[in-house]
Amino acid sequence: MHKDDLILISVDDHIAEPADMFEAHVPARYRDRAPRVVLEPDGVQQWYYGDLRGRNMGLNAVAGKPREMYNIDASSYDEMRPGCFNVDERVRDMNAGGQLAGLNFPNWTGFSGQVLNQGPDRDLNLIMIKAYNDWHIDEWCGAHPGRFIPCGILPLYDVQEAAKEIRRLAAKGCHAVTFSENPEALKMPSIHTKYWYPLFEAASECKTVLCTHIGSSSRAPMFSTDAPASVNMTGSSLMSAYTVLELMWAEFWGDFPDLRFSLTEGDIGWIPYFLWRAEHVQNRHSGWTKHTFPKGYDGPSDVFNRHVYTCFISDKVGPRVLDWLNTDMVCWESDYPHSDSNWPFAPEDVAENLGHLDDALINKITHLNAMEAYSFAPFEHVPREDATAGRLRAQAADVDVVTRVGREASQRDLDAWARMTQFAGQQGATANADISDRADKLGETV
Repeated sequence: MHKDDLILISVDDHIAEPADMFEAHVPARYRDRAPRVVLEPDGVQQWYYGDLRGRNMGLNAVAGKPREMYNIDASSYDEMRPGCFNVDERVRDMNAGGQLAGLNFPNWTGFSGQVLNQGPDRDLNLIMIKAYNDWHIDEWCGAHPGRFIPCGILPLYDVQEAAKEIRRLAAKGCHAVTFSENPEALKMPSIHTKYWYPLFEAASECKTVLCTHIGSSSRAPMFSTDAPASVNMTGSSLMSAYTVLELMWAEFWGDFPDLRFSLTEGDIGWIPYFLWRAEHVQNRHSGWTKHTFPKGYDGPSDVFNRHVYTCFISDKVGPRVLDWLNTDMVCWESDYPHSDSNWPFAPEDVAENLGHLDDALINKITHLNAMEAYSFAPFEHVPREDATAGRLRAQAADVDVVTRVGREASQRDLDAWARMTQFAGQQGATANADISDRADKLGETV
């Protein structure tokens, strides 16, 4: 398949939410208690919910910046690409990157809405969670139909209200919600308790996927406190590995055969080993673990392949071991505007990475599986012939893919990045790794 013919739907992107997002969605009598952006004494713009300080508003919002700045979180809106927080500019950036659509996770609230769940007033928390969801669905996703898969936040502290919110969101066309990779780490009941049954029932009934993004338990892998930065970056998928192991051996599948989870931003190349290991454990140790599976299931890997969606950005191992996985459950992600994203070169990267596969399987991974998983019908709004990477890019010839903002960004960095992107376009660069290598060489000559 030629890169221009790809149709790309990402199941993981992020929003740096705009400061006015709550204005139209919080009842007037609660507006003075709504989350707000505060200018701190050091000049940093920061979200607050009451006294709770949100996550960094520009968390890893580095799209278009040189990789030397990948660890510098934006501290104000003018240090980010407008596409991070402005939906019209986001669509222009998506066009420039050849991407038709994306599912956008929350940012300042935490990836499973932790901040809005942790406010001391549970009733107020629910009001703000619903306001967030209405903004996300009605304003962000609603501004450009067919370009966004809506994804809601739940009041996880009250499972009955969470179940009601799943049903309310489904009625608005939203079939994805954030869920923690480990609720117990957030001081909530374990997924192995029946506390979650009302939520699981609602998700099954509404065909809503429970999305477990890495970091959604607010804890990182347990490396040494003084480990080099590359250790944590390399080990980020371990957060998803813990989730995989718990879901494979969970005992609720017989009660919820239609329930679906997703793993987000964890890649897939490592999964086959754990599938093998789980089968080995069942064969070798079931005499004392006494674990049994519902009728019709062959074992832990069968559970995983029936119930858990996975995704990857540039994983070079995963596409070579797909025979271990259910390819109906594998999706592609962009991760814009984070540093692992291959924006704006996704079509080149995907074409190289999946080029050994037949077109039907490429189409499943790049868009068809996402459409099925999230009950998403983009071609009702964007004709299929206009949804390809080539056609979308043709609409974005005026989009500058270099982020020319940020007080920490030197002109040298920006010039090097501009020359690198120009060079990549001239040479037909086909891999994010190659692009990074060229950036090093170009930076030495500036």
